[in-house]
Amino acid sequence: MTRDQLLTAPDTAVPTLRGAVAGLPPYVPGRRGAGTDVAALASNESHYEPLPAAAAAVAAAAGTMNRYPDSAAVELRERLANHLGVTAGEVAVGPGSVGVLQQIITGLCDAGDEVIFAWRSFDAYPILVELAGARPVRIPLDEAEGHDLDAMAAAVTDRTKVILLCTPNNPTGVPISHERVLAFLESVRSDILVVIDEAYVEYAEPGSGPASLALYRRYPNVCILRTFSKAYGLAGLRVGYAVAAPVIAEGLRRTALPFSVSALAQKAAIASLDAGEEMEARVSAVKRERARMAAQLAAQGWKLQPSQGNFLWIRADDELRARLVDAFDVAGILVRAYQGDGVRITVADPASNDRVLRILQAHAA
Repeated sequence: MTRDQLLTAPDTAVPTLRGAVAGLPPYVPGRRGAGTDVAALASNESHYEPLPAAAAAVAAAAGTMNRYPDSAAVELRERLANHLGVTAGEVAVGPGSVGVLQQIITGLCDAGDEVIFAWRSFDAYPILVELAGARPVRIPLDEAEGHDLDAMAAAVTDRTKVILLCTPNNPTGVPISHERVLAFLESVRSDILVVIDEAYVEYAEPGSGPASLALYRRYPNVCILRTFSKAYGLAGLRVGYAVAAPVIAEGLRRTALPFSVSALAQKAAIASLDAGEEMEARVSAVKRERARMAAQLAAQGWKLQPSQGNFLWIRADDELRARLVDAFDVAGILVRAYQGDGVRITVADPASNDRVLRILQAHAA
């Protein structure tokens, strides 16, 4: 081939993805459906419309969307610090708690380091860990659908950098008691960051899970992870936050993508904190529906673990799981199915919940 031919020949090669990315399974979000008769219960969103104060704050801030947001989220961090009784230097924010978790993994893990978490738990955990080049260590849930903390402690090695405790656990809804977390922290090296992921903490009954802020004040290697996506109803705006020792929180802010939390999201989150009583009233309504559904399902013969999230979990083998999903699909109800494990159903309004109960009644043992 001549020089001119080489210069004009099309280059069909493309850049090569990192091996960790090429083999990475995609995160599978809850399914969406169109139509007024479709009950979208596959994602654990709030079924309520945004809090009026949050919607008003977004509308008022919309005229400034041509400007970059405050990358340091100073006002939001100060308001969160006041709300939680910590300092702004102990708070880091990001695009949802999953965004903050990515900052945590990026900030603490080098290639080959290990992150321990229960399984099944939040689907994004192994994805974020593998993306960082670290190794996910999955510890099976115990017979009560909760964290096997003894097995998690036994899995610690000299490469362990982070341990994730999801309470209440997604998708099973089972919390970890304060006493169990306390004993676990006593057994774990202080150079391992223990992240208490409390995305659903507002839906938990008082005393069912750990007093995380008290644990954080006692153990500097504790990091609390929370979100505005669930009880506060801001899933579409993406705001999450962490509370951690100042040196850790500063590192999380450094690893954050600049301007990742929009100005509208920051304003909505601040307004949501001010509307706490209204948010709590909505949470109470979800708790009542959760209890009503759980009682009826128990009467139908379903064996459920008490959920402390805004969802219910049905353990099912693949044959039962497929039958349930098909029945829900025919009825216009979208639920979240997990191959080999079961089905998660978000608690919504009473009418939608009644539709769920009728389907499950028809398939009860």
